[in-house]
Amino acid sequence: MKFFDLHCDTIGECCAQGQSLYRNHLHLDLCRGEDFSAWTQCFAVWIPDTLRGRQALGYFQKVYQTYLTECEINKSRLTLCRAKEDFLQAESAGTCAAVLTVEGGAVLAGDLANIPYLASCGVRMLTLTWNGTCELGDGAMTAHPQGLTAFGKQAVPLLEQHGIAVDISHGSEPLFYNAAAIAKKPLVASHSNAKAVCGHPRNLTNEQIQIIAQSGGLIGLNFHPPFLKETGAAEVDDVVAHAEHMLSLGACSALAIGSDFDGADLPRGIRGIESIHAVFERFLQLGYSETLLNRIFYENAQNFFVSL
Repeated sequence: MKFFDLHCDTIGECCAQGQSLYRNHLHLDLCRGEDFSAWTQCFAVWIPDTLRGRQALGYFQKVYQTYLTECEINKSRLTLCRAKEDFLQAESAGTCAAVLTVEGGAVLAGDLANIPYLASCGVRMLTLTWNGTCELGDGAMTAHPQGLTAFGKQAVPLLEQHGIAVDISHGSEPLFYNAAAIAKKPLVASHSNAKAVCGHPRNLTNEQIQIIAQSGGLIGLNFHPPFLKETGAAEVDDVVAHAEHMLSLGACSALAIGSDFDGADLPRGIRGIESIHAVFERFLQLGYSETLLNRIFYENAQNFFVSL
């Protein structure tokens, strides 16, 4: 099967723990991903809410060096993807297509000049906030969110101009609607679920899901149990429930996977990337067509990034 994952925190954990990207004890490594006939992986550099200004940018640069080192060490197994041709080359060669992203707009250190810098590093997607408040605006866990700041409103069109997708996962509702009003290109929620199924503040309302879908964007199903189910142990069928709800809202072309590997706990039945085949099979058992699942697990996200 083919697999596209919109979000994992693995490269940050490799940096912090001194782990190899090829083989490790984390949720994801290249060795376990070799079973896919094609695999595109977004590697996010997560910026903690404790870091702001130059410290946030410096942390990105530290993890970025780990990313470059691992890409070089594993260049026979991994293709660093910045342009359309890179994605096509990776798919043809059967290597992991590596996409660099950043989780947290604090990486900009309040300076718009860092947007072209990130683009020069190959960053293809930026999550505007993490849970708290940064220079761009307020995250989903902020007590009284005000949405995008004046700086954030300047940043969104500049990100688009530099080919960096605007990711509203972790964003507060006011921030989401500010971004949606400004954005000229499709929005992404790289790792967010449906609030109607599980009422966590990190999840998306029905209206938000429809706005993203209608924009031509993407929504990545997140495996973190608190985002899947409000009470009791979460399992693979809860992932299916969120997919079913989003599909009922017309998100067939928007739905994707945003596992949150190495940035979250996992539900019963998912140990790491080696479990993706079983998740795919469970959808099949519940009556989903292979054609639709190929779109959710690969084609929707692949088509989006190839044309970004």
